[in-house]
Amino acid sequence: MHDPIMPQMRLTIGTFGQGLYEFTREAADFVRRQPAEEGLLTVFVRHTSCSLIIQENADPDVKRDLDAFFARLVPPSSDPSMDWIVHRLEGPDDMPAHIKAALTQTSIGIPVSQGQMLLGTWQGIYLFEHRDKPHRREIVLHLS
Repeated sequence: MHDPIMPQMRLTIGTFGQGLYEFTREAADFVRRQPAEEGLLTVFVRHTSCSLIIQENADPDVKRDLDAFFARLVPPSSDPSMDWIVHRLEGPDDMPAHIKAALTQTSIGIPVSQGQMLLGTWQGIYLFEHRDKPHRREIVLHLS
């Protein structure tokens, strides 16, 4: 439950495998409910095997191409090119997920003016899930 006078909210996103999960609308709703009309929205994900990105949200091919690029850049540890991986306890997608998260970001700052995020026309906020199995990911939104 969100208390409108609190400048912070935790958002849970259920994932069902690798990919991009947009939550721009939820972040915009949070910002609109805040008394402060100017500030900085900090978006932070509390996990080490997923990340956050701001990316185009108009053409679904962008999501497909990003997924394909990261799969080629960092394949599963079962791929022969990844035989140097030591951390394998949590499955062949785990260490590659940590690498992908290290290459992206776990926190994003978005300026807010007149009660709205100053995103560009085609920009959306995404959780970038790097694991194969479903997860429940927690994101913290904080307006200051």
